[in-house]
Formats: sequence, structure tokens, C-alpha cells
Amino acid sequence: MSAKLFTASEAVRRIERTSLRVQQPASSGGMVSLAMGEPDFDTPPRIIEAAAEALKSGYTHYAPLLGDPALCQALADDVSARSGNPVRPGEILVTHGGTAGLAAAILSIVNPGDRVVIPDPTYSLYADLVNMAGGICIPMPCRADLHWDLARLATVMEDAKLFVFCNPGNPTGIVHHREEIDALGRLVNRYNTLVIADEAYSDLVFTERPFTSVLQVPAFAGRTLFCQTFSKTYAMTGWRVGYLAGPAEMIAAAARVHNSVNGSVNSAVQRAALVALTECQDDIKRMYDVYRQRRLLMIDGLSSIPELTLNEPEGAFYCFPAYSLPIPAIDMVSLLREQGVAVRPGSEFGAAGEGHLRLSYAASSETINEGIRRLKRGLAGLR
Repeated sequence: MSAKLFTASEAVRRIERTSLRVQQPASSGGMVSLAMGEPDFDTPPRIIEAAAEALKSGYTHYAPLLGDPALCQALADDVSARSGNPVRPGEILVTHGGTAGLAAAILSIVNPGDRVVIPDPTYSLYADLVNMAGGICIPMPCRADLHWDLARLATVMEDAKLFVFCNPGNPTGIVHHREEIDALGRLVNRYNTLVIADEAYSDLVFTERPFTSVLQVPAFAGRTLFCQTFSKTYAMTGWRVGYLAGPAEMIAAAARVHNSVNGSVNSAVQRAALVALTECQDDIKRMYDVYRQRRLLMIDGLSSIPELTLNEPEGAFYCFPAYSLPIPAIDMVSLLREQGVAVRPGSEFGAAGEGHLRLSYAASSETINEGIRRLKRGLAGLR
């Protein structure tokens, strides 16, 4: 027998050993899916038209590595308006979606052995990227209401190289309020910790309290990479365009990773993103209003299921109910698939997510109603 010719790199094997990410079977037949993390809306027509026009106008060549100059300037103007501080050349990097932005950010910061604090539960890609870099993930379990435990946060931040979080939260739907963000700002300054702030869902906030971005809080200046994507706000998931904003030296390091792995983002797509950013506020409002209605529909439906306890979601398009049955989340998801409804296991997002399910209301009202009906039937049958 011939010797084995291939062994995956240690970086790959670290992810294989530690990753919580679940690849569920594709939903087919009569399956109702409440598992998807993307808008069910089509991309607004004017964005599609902008891409087509860009192609006809010759945007078929490589773009500059940091991004199309017009898009970078528009993003700089937007970030400057939010933060109240001027954004200089070299402080914006256009990326292949938020995913590539996060990868470039984390891989440009984390060395083997570096401690990286991440909330638990949270988006599982963060831990995968930290493990790829050889860093050490320090999960910070959230409170029962899924907000940060600030006392616990203070104990884990010492000696942390980096803190990574999303706001609004995936999978929790929680929006971290000003007091939480200010407390984090004080801690990262006390311990000289860097920050990656993923605000992919910041246009989907349903509380009366104004949303607080890290861009608005001076404590984060000079130590933070702000990660954003066009995917959620503009229903552009398949277009793969996002961006990073931050100090020039941090952007330069992230750009080195991004340019080595990805290269520049599609030229015509960047022109379409420019139109999205500058001309599509009414499209954002239209989709927001529908999400608001769907959120209430899902909250009402979940509240009628005795086996579930729901912390009311405040943003994004997720509900993250806890269930009372003594069944691991991964098994619960399999049992619910037998009832014809697809959801995601809370354990995919961290140990503190065990005993929870993530449901998305980025689906039609009809799908939500039928999914809730099947979920209720399935859980009742498992009592």
C-alpha cells in the first residue's frame, strides 16, 4: 500500500477539531426552512441595473486593491458622518463580503497563542478564524437575557489581544445598548485590547433605544476594525461585497491578507454597491418595514409554544428561544426536520447556546406561520 500523499495543514486540522459550524442538508421537497441567514428579498432593481451598466461601460478589469475609488470615498464619507471624524485615504478596504473582511481582520491581528475573547453564543466564524490563526478563543458566556455579563467581561479581558463581537447579535437578535458599549470601551482601553466590531445587521434594529455603533464612541478610535457588508441591508448576499474601516496601519495589514487570498473585488459589483449606498434608502425602509411585521409574527407564534422561552429579539432577523426538553440542540434540529421544519441548533454558536434554537424571520409570512405550526407540533410530540 502506498504511503499517504496528503495531510491537511495544521490550520485546517485546528478548525476541524474545534469548529461548531453545522452544514445542514439542503431543504427540499416539503421542508419549511427557518434556518437561512439571508434576506429572502431580491436585490433592488436599481442595484442590478447599475451592475449591468457598469459592465457595458467597461468595468471588466481589475479594481484597485483597496477598492474602487468612488466607492471608497462614499464609504469614507458615510463612516465619517457616523463617527464625526474625518476618514483619510487608506482607512477603507473593500472586501469580498463581510466574511472575507472578518478573515482579513482576524488573520492580520492574531498570532499563535494570542488570547481572543468572543461572546458566547455568537457567530461561529469568529472562532474558526481565530483557530486558523493559532489563537486561543476565550468564550465569554452571556447573561440569561443574552446581553453581556459586564462583570464576567472584566475578568476575561486582561491579557486579551482582541475582542470580536457582532451588534446586533447573530444568533441572539440582541442589540447591545449604549451602557454595554461604553463599558466595553473602558475595558479595551484599560487592557490595551484591539477590537473587531461586526455591525452587519445595524440597519435592522427594532427597539426604541437608538443604536450605538462603535463608530460613535471615542474609546474605540485607533484600536478598532469596523466590519460591514452590503449583504443584509441591501439583500446582496450573492454579490459578495463588504468593507473594513479603521486605522491606516490596521487596514494595511488586513489588506495584505485580503489581497494575498482574494485580490480586488469585482469591479462592476463595486459600482453597484456605490448605487446601493447612495441611492437606496427607500429600499432599505421597504424591507425594514416587512421585517418588523415578520418579527412580530414570529414572536407571537413562538410565545404560543409552551416548551419555548424567548428573550424578545431587538435586531437582525433572528429569534433564539430556549427549549425545556432534555435533548441536545443538534439532535433537536434533526427531530424537527422529521416534522418538516429546518432551524439551526443553538450549540452551533457556542456552548452557552446549547438548549436553544435559532430561527430566522427572513422568510415570507406564510413560511413563518407554517414553520411555527410544525415546530409547535414537533415539540409537543417530544414532551
